[in-house]
Amino acid sequence: MITLHDNLVSGNGYKVRLLLALLGIEHHWIDIDLDKKESRTPEFLAVNPAGRIPVLVLEDGTALPESNAILNYLADGTGWLPSGRLDRAQVLRWQCYEQYEHEPALAVVRAWTLHPEWGPQDPAMRAALLAEKREKGTAVLGVMDEVLREAPFFVAGAPTIADLTLYAYTVVAPEGGFDLAPFPHVTAWLDRIAALPGYVPITHRPGTHRPG
Repeated sequence: MITLHDNLVSGNGYKVRLLLALLGIEHHWIDIDLDKKESRTPEFLAVNPAGRIPVLVLEDGTALPESNAILNYLADGTGWLPSGRLDRAQVLRWQCYEQYEHEPALAVVRAWTLHPEWGPQDPAMRAALLAEKREKGTAVLGVMDEVLREAPFFVAGAPTIADLTLYAYTVVAPEGGFDLAPFPHVTAWLDRIAALPGYVPITHRPGTHRPG
């Protein structure tokens, strides 16, 4: 059986947990306590030398880190990854957008809000960076809203891993102080994802195994 090293607070981990649930794939789930720096232990670094979650360990022991790489692996051969050449490229487009534009704004603001000890500790620097990231995050939500004005999902008119990639940190954006009310097409899309059979919220805890 495959094993997912993860933590409930992680939006990147949630992407993977959500796809596993939607596909009905059984797996072991190992809770990595980030506050206790369990992603920096020798045991975990042997799984992923980069020291980051999530990591999917396959049945043969191969470790696959990076959430979007994991999504592509799990979705291959399913409807969650389109077969058409252009549609697959469009999925990759949105996954790149998430990594370079979406996550650095929405995810970072949420992380610094939930964990004030993370990020810059100088008050003036922190305030300036948060303001910059909030402005960027609001612009990202605007881009998403315009796309979703014309289509129910981001690629090919159907839910794909492009949606899951963007969904994970968008649905929890209010935890970072983002107001989603001005983006009605985004909020309607969030509802469509939540209505999918097999959906689980970010707070859903799979069967837990502790490291060691």
